[in-house]
Amino acid sequence: MTPGRGERIITALDIGSSKVCALIALSSPEGDLRVLGTSQRESRGVQRGFVVDKERTVSAIREAVDEAERIAGVNAEDAWVSFSAGGLSSEITNVEVELGGHRIEQDDVDRLMAAGQASIEPKGRTTILHAQPALYTVDGQSGFKKPLGLHADRLGVTIHVVAAETSPIRNLDLCVRSAHLGVEAIVASPVATGISCLSEEERELGVALVGMGAGVTNVSLFVGGMLVGLTSIPIGGDDITDDIASAFGARRDVAERMKCFHGTAMMSPRDNHETIDAPLLGKDDGPEATRITRAEMIGIIRQRLDEIFNQIAHALSGMGFTGPIGRPIVLTGGGAELKGL
Repeated sequence: MTPGRGERIITALDIGSSKVCALIALSSPEGDLRVLGTSQRESRGVQRGFVVDKERTVSAIREAVDEAERIAGVNAEDAWVSFSAGGLSSEITNVEVELGGHRIEQDDVDRLMAAGQASIEPKGRTTILHAQPALYTVDGQSGFKKPLGLHADRLGVTIHVVAAETSPIRNLDLCVRSAHLGVEAIVASPVATGISCLSEEERELGVALVGMGAGVTNVSLFVGGMLVGLTSIPIGGDDITDDIASAFGARRDVAERMKCFHGTAMMSPRDNHETIDAPLLGKDDGPEATRITRAEMIGIIRQRLDEIFNQIAHALSGMGFTGPIGRPIVLTGGGAELKGL
């Protein structure tokens, strides 16, 4: 397939702890996207979002991209890559310039943004992933999205900055390039998830977004249309799987299947009477399997969920997401697919 005039091939990669996902889409001149092909492969070299085995990560990326290319009928060249590991940080910075009362022109906005970029300094061993303007202020009054054409003595802007530790970013970049792809940009997973899963109104009014992955749970807070707080918790769905495997002496793949097919966050009286066979480590299905009640497995799941949600609550409290009235929380990610969550 050959893109038409003004069209562009977009490739996206999500390299997580459990799977590597590839997506190839066609972008129209108007900015609309049409998905051409998708694929996913088991992630074999990533733990808690960090690359721990370069060769296995490169192999998984290449396999996922090759399959997506075959389905789409096009070759991928540069990719937008999602980064979901811990170590992400978010902060807000404000910059203001004097205008002298004249009408705001594009040159004034460009000068303001240049001053804003100059004011952002990476702290320690960090790399800035995003530095995006959120809202403008005109003579100290906030809430302006398009200040062009207005008269003002002072023009300011609130810039949202997301940074990450440098070494994990470089390792991720190296793996993608070793898989024969260019890197268009590395995108913080909570930023991409917020844009795709939340409406503009939700982001404006205030909402917490909890992305439950296999190895990491990202808790982010959106207010005023932008990400204002971010915390990464190094616990995810794989920890529940490991708890089940450890508690009943089952293989990890069997424990994952038990969790997906029989697991739930809610207990009921009939769970005490329903039994599940858990094949032992090194044994095949059959008489060597351990027979447990569904209630026993749910008890293990709920114990880990209590820990995860206590940490989520602590993170939200630290970001000021508390009050006398209910606050909306959106759950997403593979871990959030557990029944009853």
